[in-house]
Amino acid sequence: LIHMLAVALDLKIDTGVAIVFNDAHWWPDQPKTVAHEALLLLTKELKPRAMFANGDLLDGARISRHAPHGWAELPTVKEELEVCQDYMYEIERLLPRGCHKAWHMGNHCNRFDKALVAAAPEFGGVVERLEDHFSRWAFSWSSCINDDVMVKHRHHNGVHAAYNNTLKGGRTIVTGHLHRLLVTPWSDYNRIRWGVDAGTLAEPDAPQFEYVENNPSPHTSGFAVLTFKDGRLLPPELVSVVDNKAWFRSQCVFDGDKA
Repeated sequence: LIHMLAVALDLKIDTGVAIVFNDAHWWPDQPKTVAHEALLLLTKELKPRAMFANGDLLDGARISRHAPHGWAELPTVKEELEVCQDYMYEIERLLPRGCHKAWHMGNHCNRFDKALVAAAPEFGGVVERLEDHFSRWAFSWSSCINDDVMVKHRHHNGVHAAYNNTLKGGRTIVTGHLHRLLVTPWSDYNRIRWGVDAGTLAEPDAPQFEYVENNPSPHTSGFAVLTFKDGRLLPPELVSVVDNKAWFRSQCVFDGDKA
């Protein structure tokens, strides 16, 4: 029996909110980030119709392609899996009844299954895959909302990724992967649409990202909020962390300095 990951999940949202967060790269024994705290608060307040865990929640430090720095003590897969389970359950408890819960596989998520297949291919169907540990979340590569909005972990790369995503995809596309936080509008003879980079739930300078070698980067903590009215997506909004404070609609929703 060959198990294939669903290509896309289709859903309809007439009026309501969807939240997209990604690239948490959760490690054990680290405090929740400002973006993470803001996600919990706004989930409770906005009561989303859909929650998209848009990839790379698990980091997979010990099964990474990046070399560790010296004798760095990296968390085990078991430790990372346990903290992911704790945090996802915490988020799940805040969701309203009937909320659609989707997890889109990211490249770091794929490390989990890839390591199993490479090390013990004969145990297929015996050893649990990543999605087996999160059975209440629907796993796929992507989700399509109202046949008009695509949410997936990654598509194009580079500084113009959001622009290229929506230009070539022909619809609004919300991605993670690049840890950037921005909304790029594009319109043509059809109508306006957007390319959205949904940032990272992690702190950009966390030890998970030591592989960037202390180079400057545009990585930004935050996540995206999508609001639908009569089936139409309104301009996407961002929750952005600036100076240890999470901002949404020009209001500070979580102050890390006062936590």
